Amino acid sequence: MTGTLLQAPVLADLDDAAWLATPAEVPPAGRRPAYELRTHVSLTAAEAAAPARLTATAHGIYEAWINGERVGDCELTPGATTYRATLQVQSYDVTGMLREGDNELRLTVSDGWFRGRCGATRVPDAYGERTGALAALVIGAGTEAARTLTTGQGWEVAVGAITAADLMDGQTTDLTRLGHEQWAPAELSDEPLTRDRSRLAASPSPAVRRGLEVPAVSVTRLASGRQVVDFGRMLSGWVRVAELGPAGTRLILTHFEVTGPDGDLTTRHIQHAVPWLPEPYPLGQVNTIISRGVAGDVVEPHHTTHGFRYVAVDGADWDLDPTALTAVEVRSDLTPTGDFSCSHEDLNRLHANTVRAWHSNSCELPTDCPQRERWGYTGDYQIFARTAAHLDDVRGFTRKWLRSLADEQYEDGTITNVAPSYGVDDGPMPDLSGSAGWGDAATIVPWEMWRAYGEADALAEAYPMMVRWVEHIEAAAAGARYPARAEAHPEPRAHDRYLWDTGFHWGEWTEPDVEWDPRGDFGIVATAYLARSARIVAEAAVVLGREDDAARFGALADRAAEAWRTEFIEDIAEEPTAEGDAAPRLRLTVPTQASYVRALAFDLVLPSQRPAAAAELARLLRANGNRLSTGFLSTGMLLPVLVEAGYTDLAYEVLLQREEPGWMVMLDRGATAIWEDWNGLSADGVPTGSQNHYSKGAVVAFLHEYTAGIRPAEPGYAAVEIAPVPGGGLTSARASLDTARGTVSSSWVIEDGAFRLTVRTPPGTPTTVRLPDGSATTTGGGEHTLTCAWPA
Repeated sequence: MTGTLLQAPVLADLDDAAWLATPAEVPPAGRRPAYELRTHVSLTAAEAAAPARLTATAHGIYEAWINGERVGDCELTPGATTYRATLQVQSYDVTGMLREGDNELRLTVSDGWFRGRCGATRVPDAYGERTGALAALVIGAGTEAARTLTTGQGWEVAVGAITAADLMDGQTTDLTRLGHEQWAPAELSDEPLTRDRSRLAASPSPAVRRGLEVPAVSVTRLASGRQVVDFGRMLSGWVRVAELGPAGTRLILTHFEVTGPDGDLTTRHIQHAVPWLPEPYPLGQVNTIISRGVAGDVVEPHHTTHGFRYVAVDGADWDLDPTALTAVEVRSDLTPTGDFSCSHEDLNRLHANTVRAWHSNSCELPTDCPQRERWGYTGDYQIFARTAAHLDDVRGFTRKWLRSLADEQYEDGTITNVAPSYGVDDGPMPDLSGSAGWGDAATIVPWEMWRAYGEADALAEAYPMMVRWVEHIEAAAAGARYPARAEAHPEPRAHDRYLWDTGFHWGEWTEPDVEWDPRGDFGIVATAYLARSARIVAEAAVVLGREDDAARFGALADRAAEAWRTEFIEDIAEEPTAEGDAAPRLRLTVPTQASYVRALAFDLVLPSQRPAAAAELARLLRANGNRLSTGFLSTGMLLPVLVEAGYTDLAYEVLLQREEPGWMVMLDRGATAIWEDWNGLSADGVPTGSQNHYSKGAVVAFLHEYTAGIRPAEPGYAAVEIAPVPGGGLTSARASLDTARGTVSSSWVIEDGAFRLTVRTPPGTPTTVRLPDGSATTTGGGEHTLTCAWPA
């Protein structure tokens, strides 16, 4: 494999190239082959030695080959986008891959995101019925003698060794077909999308590449003859197999997350998570290899990925050698920028599990899970974007996804449930777009990127989408009322026009012991997000110098927050505490932990009401045995809200308690990633939901920003605040973050009755350091060590 990906594609290379189409008569979706497209060119010695560049893209997933050598190390190109609006292109320096005489240029194209069975619905043909490719090989690139070989007339097509390839269902590789292809003339494509060259674009995101290689920990043979391979941890990618057996051996590899009581695979927990989907759920994740019996053959699929810890292997009548099976992580090649460690080993494990779950779900787009749906759910990344920015450089990755989000936005401003939104049209599920907390990814994610990186151009690019979303939900609030509320108040009240309580909503989602009702009243959640998103747009308008917008959306945020208080604060009363003192009680109409978390995190309550709201949240937690009962949307905000309200001890008690529901339960039950549900694996080993979802790992931001204390005082860490909040019996913690200006680090230790903190920020960076005793010091950057008495 050779050929280097260029930083930016040369789109002009494709000006004279024609789209090729793969055959129209194909097997059903999920069993379609990858097609080989090829041409030949004869070169002189001088031409072969000259600089050369290959530019390519596809409707589907492509691999490029020159004279049998794979071009580049990128996977799943051209990547996942909203193909009808944006199609990414790659250019490679292929100097040295050509030779004097005959040369073969080949493209292997499979369904991928373009027409594969993708997403929860597995509805195929999202963007077209035929895959295709567009490419140009520039020979003598940059010289006066340059000539270009393009896709067009004279190319050939055949089915090679990959006889079935689906991004989620799996790949079948029949090595006996190598060298026996039946070539036919390739057709030019008449797919409607091929006429729009304006879609062609560079990707701002790092490419997908193979990453960490994970060896097999054990191989167990069951009574059935099946062999179960354990890789010891969750990941997303594929398995490389170097032991294929005699000619004709058919190995079937089924990828899965947990074993059942009998040690065999079980997938029932992830087969039908969405109410509208038919059963049985088409999970897939099955690769098949047919051996040709040649020593040294190794198979590594490149047109599918899977989420797994275990692989069940059928068809091997010999005992598999564990060293012959290697799990390969496949994900966007994000640069690590942050780390964390502390004296509490379980928190280190929680951090590692979160990183693993995030990396399992950052292959081209931020997905919910790497096995069942693999959709770019808006709600998931809205929750996790801040945390992701503490772990990796996600600027380009997020910008690419936000472009898909903008591409998918409806004319009326609605934000889709997932982006890119493939596998949605003509499927069994109703339109789930526009939910509070999910659609608000359109405002929250760009704002979190502004906070983390301080790039005004990225904020400006997202701003039109942000505005249209808030205008949409403002109109939704003013245009309709929840039926029960309208019946109780036939004459609309002044604040009703700012209550967003109609349309589809996921609500808090995955709240423990709460049954979700899609027809329920989610006004307390949705109105909170109306206020929050309006406030974000107002603040973004200030950054971008849009004074009229700042005033307009600031006023909307104020009115939505006021409407929330009017409608959802039931009363504030003085009641005696257990100690006999009078204490304020702020009661909400939906008195859940999640409701109080949002009230505080989104500044929905007045400053004078915050102590009462925080006290009520603390009371709910203590009444529940210091266990949380938050769901999807509010869990990541819970601990920061508690600390900001002065309940640090309680925050750490919730974090570290070992009864369900809670993070430590995941660790105690052997999780190597983060569960989708709080009860992801019962005490007797019964799994529920995905075992590899990053959303509840958003708590890791608390470890970076509060335990270690690293926060941006200005966007992009132009100024820094370091204010550690120790607790939970921790005796030390450290974290670092590579910013555009340099590394920021915080390291503290408690010993001999003293708290000692060492901080480092880039020279010239205004830095405020706050110690647990309340003292503060300002510096101009550099390394400093400060101490105070402990306990403070």
